[in-house]
Amino acid sequence: MRLLLLFLGCFSWTLIACQKDPNPIPTPNPTPVLYTTDQLVMGVDLSYVNQIEDNGGRYTDGTLKDPFQIFKERGANTVRVRLWHHPHWQAALNNGQLYNHLADVEKTIQRAKNAGLAVNLDFHYSDTWADPGHQSTPAAWEGLPLATLKDSVYQYTFQTLQYLATKNLVPEMVQIGNETNQGMLFPIGKVVNGNYSNFAALLQSGIQAVRDFSTQSTLKPKIILHVAQFVNAKWFVQGISAKGVQDFDVIGISHYEKWSEGYSFPQITQITRELKSQYGKEVMIVETACPWTSQNADSYSNIISGIEPFAGFPVTKQGQLDYIKALTQALVSGGGSGLMYWEPAWITSSMRDLWGTGSSWENNALFDFTGKALPSMGYFSHTYDFK
Repeated sequence: MRLLLLFLGCFSWTLIACQKDPNPIPTPNPTPVLYTTDQLVMGVDLSYVNQIEDNGGRYTDGTLKDPFQIFKERGANTVRVRLWHHPHWQAALNNGQLYNHLADVEKTIQRAKNAGLAVNLDFHYSDTWADPGHQSTPAAWEGLPLATLKDSVYQYTFQTLQYLATKNLVPEMVQIGNETNQGMLFPIGKVVNGNYSNFAALLQSGIQAVRDFSTQSTLKPKIILHVAQFVNAKWFVQGISAKGVQDFDVIGISHYEKWSEGYSFPQITQITRELKSQYGKEVMIVETACPWTSQNADSYSNIISGIEPFAGFPVTKQGQLDYIKALTQALVSGGGSGLMYWEPAWITSSMRDLWGTGSSWENNALFDFTGKALPSMGYFSHTYDFK
């Protein structure tokens, strides 16, 4: 996700005139549907919530309420949370406090479990943001040869899950890496000139750790491998499969309209269907979002400005709802098994990161600028056509 943050800049904010929807949405069933994860994973990445609340952010849905509970009541069934190895760089920004390390992730998983939500634990295998262009090896592992690095991945993954098990916090899903288009743990695990060998070996170590943990656990996490954008999904899975990486459960894909090179809903349906058929894996969108406004709540420039509509949907609260429903339906029509919205609770606050204070995502959140739940949360409980 850090790749998106590099697009930050100053924009002049203008509202976009409504355009006719080229993919009209059927009139929804007025009766909400509460899906189980076996039926359809309805996920939300809430990795920032602890930090936002520590910096004054608050959430309402009629009354002041725990955001985990809000999402549960609105129909979400899964929380995704990222894990950084040792994000020491955060200390200077947060008076010594760290986030998205194991102690903070433990807190997030506990909150999710308390709300009755499943968990997707996203191992970044880095001290900071991991994305297609940035897969920095943790400082503690720098300079290690491949054999030692493989063992480090195995031990770290296995011991993390063992620790969570002692707290009764085993995640239902585990991501081995985040947006690993070009590999992970650079430079050793980087895919260079189409050579997937080192990357595949590191993936195998993480996968084996989860499988070995599962032999002693009642709850056996599904394994997700993650690529950014549908345009890259086929060659990514082909590349790792050719090197023997086949023991996983879910092909996880980031889909951001802004960087999707015009991929339409029918194309998403078709690629989902082909991946599922060819490799026998579930297919999920594990990151996505859509703006509901082109305005700002703070001085932190927004990553996705909202100046241009997504797939012809107007940049409005209703447009956000309709777009996410249409995207979910496109995935479902191809046999996909779920969708996870990235940082829907990243509202403005006094939170600081490496690039600014507040939020660069508040116009893509599922809360308005006051922290009030938006109507777009209705996509969680929409009636989708599974035929």
